[in-house]
Amino acid sequence: MNNFIKYLAIVFMVFFVGCKASAQQFKTHAVQSGETLYSIARQYKITTVDILKYNKELREDELLKPNTILVIPMPKQEDSAQAIADSIQKAKEEAQQEPYDFTLHRVRKRETLYGISQRYNVTEEDIKRYNRDLYATQLKKGMRIQIPRYRIIETQADSINTDDFEKYVVLPKETRWSIAHKYGITLDSMIALNPDLEKISNHLAIGQVLNLPKIAGSSVDSVQVQLYESYTVPAKKTLYSLGIEYDIKGEQIVRLNPEIVEQGGLKEGMVIRLPKKKDVSGAVNTDNFIFYEVKPKQTSFSLTRNLDISYSELLSLNPDLARGLKAGMILKLPKEKGASLEVKNSLILDKINLLDSINLVNKPKLIFMLPFRLNRINLSDKESAESAISRSNAIKYSLGLYSGALVAVDSIAKLGLSVDIKTYDTELDMQKAKAVMRAENLSDVSAIVGPLQANSLKEVAVQAANYQVPVIAPLTSDSDISLNNVFFSIPTDDILRERMLNYMETQVEDQNLIIIADTVNAFAAQKITEKFPGSKIVEVVEEEENISINLEDFLLLLSEEKENWVFVESNNTEWVSSIISILNSSNTEEIKVRMFTTNKNRAFESDVISSTHLSNLRFTYPSAYREVGRDSFVRQYRRKWGSTPDRYAVRGFDLTYDLLLKLAYKANLFEASDLVGVTEYTGNKFNYNQDFSAGYYNTACYIMKYEEMHIIEVKP
Repeated sequence: MNNFIKYLAIVFMVFFVGCKASAQQFKTHAVQSGETLYSIARQYKITTVDILKYNKELREDELLKPNTILVIPMPKQEDSAQAIADSIQKAKEEAQQEPYDFTLHRVRKRETLYGISQRYNVTEEDIKRYNRDLYATQLKKGMRIQIPRYRIIETQADSINTDDFEKYVVLPKETRWSIAHKYGITLDSMIALNPDLEKISNHLAIGQVLNLPKIAGSSVDSVQVQLYESYTVPAKKTLYSLGIEYDIKGEQIVRLNPEIVEQGGLKEGMVIRLPKKKDVSGAVNTDNFIFYEVKPKQTSFSLTRNLDISYSELLSLNPDLARGLKAGMILKLPKEKGASLEVKNSLILDKINLLDSINLVNKPKLIFMLPFRLNRINLSDKESAESAISRSNAIKYSLGLYSGALVAVDSIAKLGLSVDIKTYDTELDMQKAKAVMRAENLSDVSAIVGPLQANSLKEVAVQAANYQVPVIAPLTSDSDISLNNVFFSIPTDDILRERMLNYMETQVEDQNLIIIADTVNAFAAQKITEKFPGSKIVEVVEEEENISINLEDFLLLLSEEKENWVFVESNNTEWVSSIISILNSSNTEEIKVRMFTTNKNRAFESDVISSTHLSNLRFTYPSAYREVGRDSFVRQYRRKWGSTPDRYAVRGFDLTYDLLLKLAYKANLFEASDLVGVTEYTGNKFNYNQDFSAGYYNTACYIMKYEEMHIIEVKP
């Protein structure tokens, strides 16, 4: 199949695979002595399953501890109309003992008792009570009856009972995880009480106000005091020493434990109740700790092994563990533990195998918006169509991305996942993109891929943000868009530079470091010298039509005793080519030269640059992309399209496959991106981290190197 036929097949292949919520209200309940899960559920007219859903630290067969704070989901409004009516009626019956006045009503033709009761907002029983003849006589025209008038009792349905909650103001460097740990609740409970936290971001702004549970009359400073633990009195322990240890007065200990007086004082072996010790390990924020959310079915053994920490260390930081490990608990660990764990936004990530985590209930719905520019292609004329495609980068990029994406959809379908895809040609026209957004119902869309051009991407992202729909920028690393629903899939130049310098830091020993950078890339030279202060700077002469270095001065900087590692930083193709030739000729038996850059831009990809020279210099650079081999995707692509995929087709596959696997794991891409660490496929890898004001940025990249006429990945 030639390229033209392939392009036609891609253009016309659009997939249409088939694929009433209401606000939940909550209150909190402080467990009293003797209460059970069943008795509390019965009290609130809900099921025990409802309570367990929002309090994952509980187990169904476990005894409830007094003073435990539970989040109670109240019946949804549409499911509890009768309960609300009953409560209103009960309130009326309790408060309306007697009417304060009566209205005289003359019965008209065809009026009914029900109609009159509705007119005056009273019950039929109320009317009969003050017109006793109606118990035995039918309502008749002309009959005069008195209608009781009651004082109006207004009832308000509050989603939150302010007596059960307190307002908490977020402090600097606090996260959802640190605050959940501080209050001893699960993240699910926090989200249930603060529904805004479910929207797109995990970010907490300094000064943001949250609703958090409290015991009546307490604040976060005294919540710990309200929680108790059992204590077995050792030998020679006194009330005084115990009071110092637990920061509580002796008389308070006696008040909590009257048996001390009954038994004539504190005795060895006596089991008493004491306030839970205050945590003195420092402020609970991202400066000091990282956090982990306990998953279902985890054991203390597996947890300590995975987190590389002893149980005693974990217990000292998290005293609640003494009561047992429970799903949903937020545990804190010392920040230095993060060096050996994968940490994202201060949360320790579990290694998730997305292929093993597919939930077939999820049915992702994607919209592709790419500039195929069919309005510019005459499909009836093969020669004209091929010419139009070859002249337009937008068309080539779009066809490449989309051809790879369709292979990804095929691969996902083989896993049993249903996907609904709609594809639109934006024609490189922002008005066209606007029209698509106006016509499309975004309420059930999982994600939008594209558009490619910046102004259309911004317009689509603005509209999609109203529905909390993520927008994936397939070939963009950054923009002036300040919306947190945009996923930039290409690492920025700053991220690539940082990764390269971090890698170099692990490699540099006593090499002779030299920097050759033009004025445009002075910032890169500054970053290199900050990382390696001993670097030598080559003076660059920049004239109006010429840029050069003094060859003799450069040669004097080269060392015969050490390897010379030269950073070349420029966007000027001709000058880069000239510098590479100079470096290659300087690389001899006596003088060893290697070449590096922190930004491999198009200047390094010119046809005039010799691959042999790059290989001789073992040219090393950061890259968002790696060379692909003959993996399953390449074979699948060739079977489908009859040609070898270019880097845009590889990117289209990797990006779409990653997107669909994450949506199959969690229907919400924002949530999935927060929980899933680095993912890697054929030629790209992804690790989206959130910039809370500007979207999600891919921070994953490769270090690549020319060696023996091949480009290989360097494993740091």
